[in-house]
Amino acid sequence: MPGIWTRHPRYAILVAIALLSSLYLLLPYSAPTGGIYTLRDSTLPARVQRSIAIYDKLLKDRQGLIKKFGPNPKDIALFPPDTAPWPPYTVWDFFPAAFNCPHEVERLGALGDGGKWVCGLSRVAQKEDCVVYSFGINLESSFESEILQGTNYCEIWGYDFSVKSFGPEIPTSRAHRTHFRPVGLAGADKHGPSDDPPMYTLQTLMKENGHKHIDILKIDIEGWEFETLTTLIKPYIESGEPLPFSQLQLEIHIWNKSFEDFLGWWEMLEGAGLRPFWTEPNLVYLNYNKQGTPDLAEFSFLNVKGSHNVFLQDPKSVHPHAPAVH
Repeated sequence: MPGIWTRHPRYAILVAIALLSSLYLLLPYSAPTGGIYTLRDSTLPARVQRSIAIYDKLLKDRQGLIKKFGPNPKDIALFPPDTAPWPPYTVWDFFPAAFNCPHEVERLGALGDGGKWVCGLSRVAQKEDCVVYSFGINLESSFESEILQGTNYCEIWGYDFSVKSFGPEIPTSRAHRTHFRPVGLAGADKHGPSDDPPMYTLQTLMKENGHKHIDILKIDIEGWEFETLTTLIKPYIESGEPLPFSQLQLEIHIWNKSFEDFLGWWEMLEGAGLRPFWTEPNLVYLNYNKQGTPDLAEFSFLNVKGSHNVFLQDPKSVHPHAPAVH
């Protein structure tokens, strides 16, 4: 063997180069000087802080975009008309889902209308007190069914005054973990004898159910999300208390809104700690409304405030048979 190295120095050099290249590629990557992270720093708190830094940059970029096409929010159209100079944006470009979920992201439920994007379902797979609320059923419960399938203890409270039960996707074997009421979600309680349909605030329903925190909250209430979430969120912002839910799946219907109004409402969500990690335009709606504008979009948010968010903080205790989380 030594003879090969002495007789073929070029071969020896090539082998050395190959070995050094392999070692370099196997070393963990470090960001250039001034970068905000390295792959060595992969703990959950580090991933969350990295996501916060990325989103903070987005906030600055949004202000720059407003100045470019405004310069004030009142000067910006949600969907610019098809005339020169054809500014290359729609309202949704100002609000990208720039927060990084620090776990797996998966679409639960039907492909097409009905499914939602969820961050880290594995984090509640063994959580014994896992609570899910779902507003807006419309006889399609594939989303709720997959949550039940992917977890051992999550219970789902569903509400929709337009139907009488969950959809047929809920299997009988898991129906004992579901609870349904034909009522609606609103910004004020209106459920007296003459109120039809009966409407409840989220706080009232949580109190009746004995819940202090919701892990996953789905809301699809056909445009009423603006009034409902405004009424829900403002007291928490004023008191400094965190919102009572960890993750929110929300369909936004931007009908009859101005950019200025929507910006103010969205900034209220951000002020309460909500950060979007996924978005999906509702192209089903656009397909049947070809002469209209893309007014509907699905957003998924994580709540970065508070100490009860199992998606952003390691739980204090888990089921004894649950696998370790990282």
